[in-house]
Amino acid sequence: MKDERFIRGEKVPMTKEAVRAVALSKLALHDARHLIDIGAGTGSVSIEAALAHPQLQVTAIERNPAALGLLEENCQRFACRNITLIPGVAPLFIEQPADAVFMGGSGGNLTQLIDWSLAQLKPDGRLVMTFILQENLSTALAHLADCPVTALDCQQLQVSQLTSLGSGHYFKAHNPVFLISCEKEQHHG
Repeated sequence: MKDERFIRGEKVPMTKEAVRAVALSKLALHDARHLIDIGAGTGSVSIEAALAHPQLQVTAIERNPAALGLLEENCQRFACRNITLIPGVAPLFIEQPADAVFMGGSGGNLTQLIDWSLAQLKPDGRLVMTFILQENLSTALAHLADCPVTALDCQQLQVSQLTSLGSGHYFKAHNPVFLISCEKEQHHG
């Protein structure tokens, strides 16, 4: 989905189209029943997932009041009835276990949120996280090394967009984004 389709605010971050496409691919939602979106922002990941997979229940967690307003407007705009908005700060109680967790923002509690996300996931569930800060990438990779995960993958995505300049065009670079994906190990025994 094009980024322009979402109602956006100046101070509310949004996972951009190219990064969202890779994140949704890594979440592998084709047979999933429940997705948790931590730091849902404008709701771009939640909404695109919900529209593409009508069987999916999406739990979108957001603590920023401005973002919650946009998230609600976007859910109405796209008539998404399979998204539940939870105003608040993760970690919090969620009854239904998840097949996938997407973390677009950690609010500084990164290792705690990774542990909480893994606790929410069913065995073989997928955790996908995006970061723009090098420090968060390093913290996440170091922490995941001690977690019960498999299929750990990390990519840096660098997207540039064709933009007019005078009578010509150039490619305007977006911030590089780091994307980590992994699966929760199955427990044996």
